[in-house]
Amino acid sequence: LDKGPERLPSGDIEAIFSLCDSDFTFSMWQHHFRISYRIILREKELHLNIGVYNPSKESPFDFNVLLHSYFKCPDVRRCQVTGLNGVTFLDRTRQGPEGPPGSPPPQPPAYQECREVVTLAEWTDRIYINTPHEHIVTNVVSGRKMRIQKYNFPDTVVWNPWEQKAKEISDFGDDEHPNMICVNAGHVSTPVTLMPGQAFEASLILQVM
Repeated sequence: LDKGPERLPSGDIEAIFSLCDSDFTFSMWQHHFRISYRIILREKELHLNIGVYNPSKESPFDFNVLLHSYFKCPDVRRCQVTGLNGVTFLDRTRQGPEGPPGSPPPQPPAYQECREVVTLAEWTDRIYINTPHEHIVTNVVSGRKMRIQKYNFPDTVVWNPWEQKAKEISDFGDDEHPNMICVNAGHVSTPVTLMPGQAFEASLILQVM
């Protein structure tokens, strides 16, 4: 924790967290890095800003980033997600064709979203690629709407494990899937390459409407 939580003159609450490389991280990933995570809480908005810095003088590194937003809802089957019509997505509930022996694992098959609004009625795990910077999710937070605004996050992940997959997740209740939907902003379909001395920054705003 670098700062806060602290009330700003505007009345907002701010907190800043950071994470740097250590012997522990080096045991898993041999790169120097620094991550900062800034959170601002307003009356009806949550602002999330993430920064990744490469302090190395020699070595670039690649990474992916995804901010997991779990929204409570009365009935996930009544939720609608806007801003995805015509977008290409990878369906991670399906497996692509196998390559020759020794080749990398198959990529999920790609499709184009043809619906004006996306609804869920089964296990869903989709990476929507190069999405608009704004989505509206309906029928969350006591039946209200949530506006999602993302900056420098090109991808949107829509996820719900549904009944069968929920039972396979140790920290997810067997009966919790009807009352949640994930609409996540991230850089998922392709990695970010961060050269020595460079920084990456992206932000997300969640607003109750």
